[in-house]
Amino acid sequence: MLKIKHAAAAALATAAFTFGASADTFLKYGEVEGWSVFIDEQKQSCLIEAVDDFENVVQMGLTEDRGVGYLGVFTKGETNIKKDSEEAVAILIGENIYLGEVTGMRGNITKGYSGGYVLSDNPQFVKDLEQQYEMVVFPETEYAFSVDLTGTKKAIEMARECNVKQLN
Repeated sequence: MLKIKHAAAAALATAAFTFGASADTFLKYGEVEGWSVFIDEQKQSCLIEAVDDFENVVQMGLTEDRGVGYLGVFTKGETNIKKDSEEAVAILIGENIYLGEVTGMRGNITKGYSGGYVLSDNPQFVKDLEQQYEMVVFPETEYAFSVDLTGTKKAIEMARECNVKQLN
């Protein structure tokens, strides 16, 4: 299951996802190991999502052109994240450290949530997300936090299958 430690610091993500889309544009495709897979009917692509006991949310998917992946982490906890702001972030997955920019989002997803997303076109980043069980995020202005990645391998596999079906 998904767990985010230091949830108030949830300022991460890997995405160019448009969180303003209405809920009725998302159809449930399936569930596997604590993750839900959704079809974004508007973008004709699929994403995975996990919600922990504290209602923290992690989402992963592809940008509209499918050329870049995203990872988003969102919380109802108190944060200093500002909408459309960017800040440096380091992400540790296994033995690999990834450096990038987090774009902040506030209130766009579901009322009361804030967080951010990170974009990546690095195949090793996705491979690490699939094969590791924890990700540690070091935002520039907040406390570090960890995200439990248990089940991501099967969820990403299901999302890939879902994406192929959206192209047909």
